[in-house]
Amino acid sequence: MTGPANLRFEFPRDTLRGRVLLLAGGSGGLGAATAVLAAAEGARLVIGYRSKRARAEQLQESLAERYGSSIELVEGEIAREAVRRRYLSAAAELGPLYGLVCFSGSPARVDWKTARAGDLAASLEANYSGPVLLARDAARQMQQEKQSGAIVLLSTMQAVALFEGSTNYAGPKAALILAARILAREVGGPDGVRVNVVAPGVNRAGMALASIESGKYDRFVQEGIIPRFGRAEDVARVVRLLLEPDNYVTGQVITVDGGLTLRR
Repeated sequence: MTGPANLRFEFPRDTLRGRVLLLAGGSGGLGAATAVLAAAEGARLVIGYRSKRARAEQLQESLAERYGSSIELVEGEIAREAVRRRYLSAAAELGPLYGLVCFSGSPARVDWKTARAGDLAASLEANYSGPVLLARDAARQMQQEKQSGAIVLLSTMQAVALFEGSTNYAGPKAALILAARILAREVGGPDGVRVNVVAPGVNRAGMALASIESGKYDRFVQEGIIPRFGRAEDVARVVRLLLEPDNYVTGQVITVDGGLTLRR
């Protein structure tokens, strides 16, 4: 007999130990926090980065020193098929791919009033096409390896609420949410792949850091709209929840913004 009467609940620990995770864009603020959380639990990591090799190598060395982790690094833009193949090949060398978290994207900081077709195309590739194609390829590899796993894509609070002037960034990120839900339906099932989205708010990490440092969002704290600016750890904890084996969540978006989109 189980239940409240005898408090026999199951809360497994270290459930990512030995599992292969691919963290695209995993060397930046949000990705690095997730990498630390996963490495501390004993996950086997492939960390992808676009161009900042020194930063990626520093993270690799730090995780090796702190946790004894063996981290594979992959460089390149995930919209390119050859780069995605390198990602998945690196993961296959470590074992069956269990999880993908895609932090890759671009803030698309071009004034919407003067944006041109090329600006929109660049944002679409960085914030939608690349992540969606990598998610598709990762799901396919999991299915081929008969691996029940998890995919987490990163969107933004700007994709779930209306922020003036954000069309060139929010549009692709909103499309990413819908694509993730469709993919969750296509590859899910009792032994399938779960697909979810995390939509960060104003965080002292990643793309929002520059805006925070410019004072753009100061009024949100000053007026009590949010209690504080977000931290990379806030996002990493939610990502970790969605990576949990036997998780009961799929096809969903979780907004991690301190309530900003509710009260602004």
